[in-house]
Amino acid sequence: MKRTWLALFVLLSTPCVAFDRAAWQGDFAYLKKQLESRYANLAWFASPQSGVDARALYRRASRALAAAVDDAEAKAALTDFINGFGDGHLSLMTALAPKEEIPAPPKRDLHDTDAATACAALGYASTRSVPFSLPFESLADFSLVSDGVSKPFRAGIIATAGSKIGLIRIKYFRQRDYPSVCESIWSKAGADDIDAVRNRIDDAWYAALADQLKQLHAAHLDALIVDVGGNGGGNDAGEWTPRMFTDKPVHSARLLVTATPSMPGYLDEEIDGLRDAAKGEPGAGSDLVAKSLADFERRKKMLADRACDLSFAWHEQRPWQPFVCSRLLDAGFASGAVDYLAPGKIADAKRAAAVYWPSKVDAYRGAWSGPVYVLTDARSFSAAEMFTAVMRDNGIARTVGVKTGGAGCGFMHEDPPVELPHSHLRVRVPSCVRLRADGSDEVAGIKPDLEIAPREGEDDRTRAARALAAVSSDLRTQTK
Repeated sequence: MKRTWLALFVLLSTPCVAFDRAAWQGDFAYLKKQLESRYANLAWFASPQSGVDARALYRRASRALAAAVDDAEAKAALTDFINGFGDGHLSLMTALAPKEEIPAPPKRDLHDTDAATACAALGYASTRSVPFSLPFESLADFSLVSDGVSKPFRAGIIATAGSKIGLIRIKYFRQRDYPSVCESIWSKAGADDIDAVRNRIDDAWYAALADQLKQLHAAHLDALIVDVGGNGGGNDAGEWTPRMFTDKPVHSARLLVTATPSMPGYLDEEIDGLRDAAKGEPGAGSDLVAKSLADFERRKKMLADRACDLSFAWHEQRPWQPFVCSRLLDAGFASGAVDYLAPGKIADAKRAAAVYWPSKVDAYRGAWSGPVYVLTDARSFSAAEMFTAVMRDNGIARTVGVKTGGAGCGFMHEDPPVELPHSHLRVRVPSCVRLRADGSDEVAGIKPDLEIAPREGEDDRTRAARALAAVSSDLRTQTK
């Protein structure tokens, strides 16, 4: 009996934090306002073209919050709302613990450090699966050309249905995921200038990809499959590398950014780079640099004019018009100030790179020239989608597999996540849009030309063989 009364006393005396539905609803209202002002893809998802009904997401979340009985159910309502957009870059993050002033640990001295340890300390580590996203290696007549470990890119050749097809795996469009490249450079470079070392590693990554493509090209293949299945994205490498797969002009996607108070910071970076390139003696390309500088300065002045009330997204659908009430500003192209610059048109490398960032890989253009197929799956996101879209929209490649995951453009500046006032949950909000050749938002994902969807009872080996057969058949059709 004493124990019973003691338990009851503890229960009654323990403070109880009541569920505050109104506060969670306030979080939801705050989140909607932040999306209206900051979310680059909101106007797209408020359009019938997107295939997503933002109105339904709003109504469902409102009903779920009204019916919630505890914090877990309220959090689930917001989580479902965010996930309902299907945007790989829009995500709910956990709340942070209160800030505590702790001295930062001293930086590690990398002098006299072996290459493997130094590269690991700098964050170079493989975080993605090396094998192909479908087990081509397990099929008959497959020959492994590169293992993707001792050399950066896994590659192979397979004979199927009368065709000789090459395969190359790009597991991630971020050089930090390729420690072998770092180690090959570190042993020659040392630790005196880490930024310079990183630049050399980036250059070596592109050179390694070009070398592998040239090796495959020399094998007289009928076609090449570029596997970006499971490739979660990365950086501008996804935009630059398509130039290696063709000797024809490659045009980049139009880039739009959200008109937020912090966006001038991104535009200032571009303006500063162009101003720096404009210094010195006039010469080839100086007029293009000057024009590009004027364009970015004009765009910066237009930021305030892009303000628009996007609250309609929760109540009505409007046709996708990226330059009409979207809060989106034309920021040039995913390649910089221009969407294409012929190799050698601007001899000065600094000026060329200022207006057209992919000029840094001009030396590797056309490392492969021949039919190309890009293999995608539902885990191909972000920079992998950028790569796939550029390849498809420029007619460099046809696509095979399943629709990409849908993330599109992500972030053009370091804006902190939105923090909700009650729950302190944080929401990561994308700040840019890349337009496809048809004017759609890349966040919609890239549908395959040759769909190889999983079938009931089918294993991955069978689907790999089916993908190869589809490519071989399509290749015959395309070359007739």
